[in-house]
Amino acid sequence: MFKQELPLLFPDDAQVRKVQKAIYDPFEYLMLRHKEGRLKTAFKNTLGKVVYHAACHQRVQNIGAKTRDVLQLVPGTTVETIERCSGHDGTYAVKKEFHEISMKICRPVIDRVSKAGADRYGSDCPMAGHQIANGLPGEVPPQHPISMLRHAYGI
Repeated sequence: MFKQELPLLFPDDAQVRKVQKAIYDPFEYLMLRHKEGRLKTAFKNTLGKVVYHAACHQRVQNIGAKTRDVLQLVPGTTVETIERCSGHDGTYAVKKEFHEISMKICRPVIDRVSKAGADRYGSDCPMAGHQIANGLPGEVPPQHPISMLRHAYGI
């Protein structure tokens, strides 16, 4: 919103442009720190095989696969990225009349997570992560990538 929508609504507002330049996706910021040699990479734990669902809001930002790039800095970690709609779309998936359709949209993502045999899976979008979990057998919850990184640091 602050990076894309407000500048479109207020193109001549210098304060909006100032905010736009100061806003970062968390993993975009971490990769900038890494490129500057300022990200601590003394990870204590591997993440193993991770299946990562690239959230729609990140793809729209056009910043690249920063979450994947940061997670791959963790030794012994491989990341399989899924760039496909989870079918959640805000409140769409939780409405009774659309839930079945939303799960059908998510089925290809669920199938890839199931077949991957990963140690963990998740998305930068908590709603997408839970949508995927809703279609998986058992009680394996998604993990937000920040939580994965926290584990890697041993925090």
